[in-house]
Amino acid sequence: MLEKIRNFLGFCVFFAAFVSCNQSRQVNFTTNPEVEIDLDAIRKRGYINVLVDNNSISYFIYKGQPMGYEYELLSNLAKELNVGLKIKVTSGVERAIDQLNTGEGDILAFPLTTTKDRTQYLSFTRAHFNTYQVLVQRKPDNWRRMGIDDIEKELIRNPVELVGKDVHVLPGTSFELRLKNLSEEIGGDINIKLDTTSAESESLIRKVALGEIPYTVADHMIASVNSSYYPNLDINTPLGVMQQVAWATRKNSPKLLEAINTWLGKIKKEPTFMVIYNRYFKSPRTSLSRMKSDYSSIGGNKLSPFDSLIKVGAQELNWDWRLLASLVYQESHFMPQGESWAGARGLMQLMPSTAKRFGAINLDDPRQSLKAGVGYLKYLEKYWSKHVTDPDERLKFILASYNAGLTHIIDARKLAEKHGKDPNVWYDNVEYYLIKKSDPKFYRDPVVLAGYCKCEEPVNYVRDILERYDEYKIHIAS
Repeated sequence: MLEKIRNFLGFCVFFAAFVSCNQSRQVNFTTNPEVEIDLDAIRKRGYINVLVDNNSISYFIYKGQPMGYEYELLSNLAKELNVGLKIKVTSGVERAIDQLNTGEGDILAFPLTTTKDRTQYLSFTRAHFNTYQVLVQRKPDNWRRMGIDDIEKELIRNPVELVGKDVHVLPGTSFELRLKNLSEEIGGDINIKLDTTSAESESLIRKVALGEIPYTVADHMIASVNSSYYPNLDINTPLGVMQQVAWATRKNSPKLLEAINTWLGKIKKEPTFMVIYNRYFKSPRTSLSRMKSDYSSIGGNKLSPFDSLIKVGAQELNWDWRLLASLVYQESHFMPQGESWAGARGLMQLMPSTAKRFGAINLDDPRQSLKAGVGYLKYLEKYWSKHVTDPDERLKFILASYNAGLTHIIDARKLAEKHGKDPNVWYDNVEYYLIKKSDPKFYRDPVVLAGYCKCEEPVNYVRDILERYDEYKIHIAS
């Protein structure tokens, strides 16, 4: 009878462990790829879709310019693959895996720790670097007036002290799994509090700093950068061994994975990689200045000192102000005294004759420059509204005309119509013949009035402004 009881208790322990294990592996996302998109399809499409984490390191806007560790590396990768780059910001590992496997992204460019469990759903790239998990806790309120030994007494240094305490983590992360394993290792339960799957990866660190929650867990590299933002944080209690940090692709994208790994192997041998790495992980003062800047999507909601003027001009145009800001950045990088090789000046980079026509005398005056630039854009809007009815298409004609001049765009439209393309559609139609205006066969055509044009610049100009506008919409409120 005693033996039967022992066997029954043994079965209960086994069953409890089995249930616990399966509960920890319960998933709320698509585990298998639902699309077939590998490198050949991406190249044929012309761009790669990338999912990035919503944090202060991966991807953000600073003084109008996209920045970030992931962003800079991905820009290099896109050039290597000879494709465009489209970024989608998301939150939560489970949600990101779901988006990857359903085709919303081709690369999951999170700072992901490589775990055995995740290899069931993802193919990991070569590691970027190694890191380890740390406890993020708040120093005592009066820590600045305390000695080091007194501060140490108030902090958790032995993980055993976490038994019975609330530690907040995001669900589906390696942090949740580490706390479960740690509870087993130290022989007592840690109260694991799961935040929402849509929370930002750094939101819990911020909550600890602000006193909203007592503890969280983070990768040391991310925690280190955030501790420069919040000096009241302590991140010196390790909770795990070294782990590899990598990106991931779908399991059925072997060619893409191979291409990424080949590129990573090459770029990690070049100075470029360490320059990018050090910029975001080893420069706490620079990180802090970005964090506190009004002109950073991390710490503020401004693009430039001229946002209020840009908003007034955008209202006149009936544009989203972030679209006009993207054009201003393209023209001058928000530098009001800039001058081009051709003599264009000011925020809106107008030629003196055009500026005078639309009311600007001093082009170095941001207010005059913006007013004249907006006047010119309204003129172009009035012209193209008579010919291109679709407002989205018309915008591309307006932007191209602002850059190259109205006559060159009219020429390209005539060439498109003559050769059987749609004169009211920009991409692959009018823009195609704008580029052709550097070929004598086309710029000497009788329908052409303005002649030769090396017009790759206006073609790129339109794409750059609209892509930057999309980036601004992600990070900057309307």
